[in-house]
Amino acid sequence: MKNITIGQYYPTDSVIHRLDPRVKLFGTMVFLVSLFLTNHYLGYAVITICLAAVLKLSKVPFKMLLKGLRGILILLLFSVVFNIFLVPGRELVHIWFLSITAEGIRRAIFLGIRLVYLVIGTSLMTLTTTPTDLADGLEKALRPLNKLHIPVHDITMMMSIALRFIPILMEETDKIMMAQKARGADFETGGLLKRAKALIPLFVPLFVSAIRRAIDLANAMETRCYQGGEGRTKMHPLCYKKRDKRTYFIYAGYLIAIFGINRILVAFQILPFLFA
Repeated sequence: MKNITIGQYYPTDSVIHRLDPRVKLFGTMVFLVSLFLTNHYLGYAVITICLAAVLKLSKVPFKMLLKGLRGILILLLFSVVFNIFLVPGRELVHIWFLSITAEGIRRAIFLGIRLVYLVIGTSLMTLTTTPTDLADGLEKALRPLNKLHIPVHDITMMMSIALRFIPILMEETDKIMMAQKARGADFETGGLLKRAKALIPLFVPLFVSAIRRAIDLANAMETRCYQGGEGRTKMHPLCYKKRDKRTYFIYAGYLIAIFGINRILVAFQILPFLFA
């Protein structure tokens, strides 16, 4: 559970931490869109350089981001293996009834990079933004949806509470596991089925604790006469600064570079057919 980095906040003073949460939300969306638009090694090289620069500016330890990748390790392995063996194309190696193709290897590499960068990008946003700022930024960005009678404040409040509960539930899980181990429980030996059965005594008290915390939070909000976002003010209202506006121009240049690389590489692929 300690390997989950999404929802945690790493307090430090950096350029990324000082950015407006709306800028970071938009930047994360731009980054995710660029991941799925790119299908060439050159495009991923540009993405890697930009991501490394942001990591350097954020001052977040790289080891902390690597911990978050352990949670998707099994999903990553399954996705890569399935693409290597099940994607049709030019056969390189034939093993029994399975074939490894050049297209399968290429797609597996791209899918692996996308999953890894997806976790790093989303983790970086939460590690550099407090849950309160993240909720305020999301609420202000989605404010036009209020005209469609969508309860934006309630949705962002639920997301903020969920993010705050992630580290609390991780800590609670560690405490329960230590208590169960003291009573003789074994979570580390045996096969997959045995380990899954050993987790059942862990989930029951965890769910009970989570429900109890949710009830206590609801009672506390009702005691303080919480009635939603109507008429509420912010202690620290969000306001764009010069660095935030400059960051939007950087996002625009980043997208133009990604689109330009894709267009150029597509053109180079078409040229041989035009002059054949």
